[in-house]
Amino acid sequence: MDVKSSNTYSGVAAQARIRSASPLLLALIAILLISSLTACSSNSSGGEIARPSAQPASPSAPPAQLAQATPAATPLSTKATGQIYLYGEAHGVAKVMDKEYEAWSDYYHNKGMRHLFVEQSYYAAEYLNLWMQSDNDDILEELYQDGEGTQGHVPYTKTFFRKIKSGCPDTIFHGTDIGHQGDKTGKRFLSYLADNNLTGSEMHTLTTEAIQQGLRYYRSYDDVYRENKMTENFIREFEKLGNESIMGIYGSAHTGVDQLDYVTQSVPCMANQLHKYYGGNLYTEDLSWIVKDIKPTRVDHITLQGKKYAASYYGKQDISGFKDYASREFWRLEGAYEDVSKLPLANGVLPYDQYPTLIEEGQIFAISLTKKDGSVEREYYVSNGKKWKGRDATWQLKVTE
Repeated sequence: MDVKSSNTYSGVAAQARIRSASPLLLALIAILLISSLTACSSNSSGGEIARPSAQPASPSAPPAQLAQATPAATPLSTKATGQIYLYGEAHGVAKVMDKEYEAWSDYYHNKGMRHLFVEQSYYAAEYLNLWMQSDNDDILEELYQDGEGTQGHVPYTKTFFRKIKSGCPDTIFHGTDIGHQGDKTGKRFLSYLADNNLTGSEMHTLTTEAIQQGLRYYRSYDDVYRENKMTENFIREFEKLGNESIMGIYGSAHTGVDQLDYVTQSVPCMANQLHKYYGGNLYTEDLSWIVKDIKPTRVDHITLQGKKYAASYYGKQDISGFKDYASREFWRLEGAYEDVSKLPLANGVLPYDQYPTLIEEGQIFAISLTKKDGSVEREYYVSNGKKWKGRDATWQLKVTE
């Protein structure tokens, strides 16, 4: 599906620390987010819901029915009444994909659902529908290779899709993202449609439109444009289904019903917009936390303010994309909160999502930052319940060692 195995993103490793109210903060956010987040239609304002512009038609068809594909139909005048079950993920993580498959298998076998929405381009999902009807993995292999360099380009992605083909063979994929890999996947699918005399079909129209959306997005990485287009495309596909319920898999940045777009924080994210449109028919669950449900790899000892604490170690991150820095390492200081939480705060802030592990209020963290010249800086952060721009965050402490 998409959230997890998406071809759509050119994932960039999480980069460096965030400094509040500083140029470094803005630079880091740009590095972290340019590869995998949101967007919006050019004629939508921040407080509006993106409405479908393309005309709905019949659901995605298997190969045997492609020759009978019809031109775009007149837009529906009534709102679809099915249920929407959205799951937010961290892309390319096997244990998250396993949870997503469990959810889809349950909906498929116990609730009779057949439509799976994914964070893929329209034409990538149509290729998946062709593959579901084929007797080999040629199409799947091509899609996988098209996604080289993205977060979804991990071997388990193919395992995930094969499980769906085997266990839920009547699944119909719907891709609602803008056109990623348009010069590869998109171009190839247009050739396929031409070879099958389908240049006048809705599939051709929507493929061309998705490619244009991708070109528009990648000219300036306009994440507001992308977020709104994802919403618009989602509504278009969902409105085709009448009273059919669906499940969707998307990056967690798109699935919070009370969240703004992750990059600019200026428009409602996709699920937020969908919730305003479909109300209680929308259910969301964030599975991305599973990635950080880990145990420390070892326990060290760190002395802070003259007292030694057991320090649970959670590993090293590459932050070489951030100027002057090479890596950072994380420790949680056990039992230190009461001793040091009353220290004055410095200027640094680090949101929870920058950590490799789950964060709870009332914890102290030590972070060592190794610079490219080999020097090391040590900083300490507290999770005191205070938010930063609406996001859960830790705050740097002023420490004299």
